[in-house]
Amino acid sequence: MTAVVNGAEWPLAEGMTVARLLSAMGLPPGMTVVELNGRVLRRPEFEACALGDGDRVEVVRFVGGG
Repeated sequence: MTAVVNGAEWPLAEGMTVARLLSAMGLPPGMTVVELNGRVLRRPEFEACALGDGDRVEVVRFVGGG
């Protein structure tokens, strides 16, 4: 199974959730916004939301600085 994550194909393990995807990408969920198939997810949904073959995921991370 694969998903398209930020425009690139990403292999998915069986039962992979949004939270596990973010962990695999090395991203902290607290500073990350995820859109799944055109719908912005709330952070509490990350753990329960399973990804499927062909899903389109956009991940945006907030970065501060100055």
